[in-house]
Amino acid sequence: MCIPGCLERVQKELTRRQVLAGAAAITGLAMTGRDASAAGKRGRAASRSFQRVVELTHPYSDKFPHWRGDASVVQRTVVSSTDVGEDWNVYQWLLDEHAGTHIDAPFHRNADGMTVDQIPAEDLVLPLAIVDIRSRASQDDDAEVTPDDLKAWEKKYGDFPDDCCVAMNSGWDKHVWSEKFINFDDNQVRHFPGFHVEAAQYLLEEWNVKALAVDTPSLDQGRTADYPVHVAWLGSNRWGLENVANLARVPAWGSTIVVGAPRIVGATGGHSRTFALV
Repeated sequence: MCIPGCLERVQKELTRRQVLAGAAAITGLAMTGRDASAAGKRGRAASRSFQRVVELTHPYSDKFPHWRGDASVVQRTVVSSTDVGEDWNVYQWLLDEHAGTHIDAPFHRNADGMTVDQIPAEDLVLPLAIVDIRSRASQDDDAEVTPDDLKAWEKKYGDFPDDCCVAMNSGWDKHVWSEKFINFDDNQVRHFPGFHVEAAQYLLEEWNVKALAVDTPSLDQGRTADYPVHVAWLGSNRWGLENVANLARVPAWGSTIVVGAPRIVGATGGHSRTFALV
């Protein structure tokens, strides 16, 4: 039941709301247009929407191949629910910072560089640019990402986004559970793809790149003896990511990499749950 004048007031209030809603919609469209324009000016780095999540982390165990021949993971039981009177399961780990899918903090090769806990959180969520050298790496175990590969990427996709991570997709992750992954020869020299130091220097000099990532055990090519890419890249207080999985499932540009690096004080790196938002 409505008191006298109630219907007229309701009608007036509805009309007022419709006008306000329409104004808000127009304002929203105008703002959206401005935002889209601004985003266009900022380029691909501004995009943060995604439709799927791609796992870039290998599962880790004592069977994971390691350059020293031992993945160095020990899982010791502290408390077990199989014990009488216990309802909890707790393990203690002993593992190598630089085995499995892991981050290299600058301090790993730079005495004045950031330790892993000092890397800002915003530097661990970056636009991802993937350079594909699978064709060459399938024919040459010592293939490297060169400046020509980077320039070819630019020609096809445009500028490298500011503060991005540039990743090498060599297809090497398919070898991860075999001896081919480390690929020692008879002289105990390793053979797997990596970045050429000239490619690292090109990115340092020409682009505002924050990180490098590889699907092999090292930023440097396997047979290196002096690790020039580590020296140049980590020496510039930038970080790297090694033993990445599934880069073939991620487009060459337009996605975002998220690196869950451990925040352990003083650490030189560590196991990192990593994924791409596509």
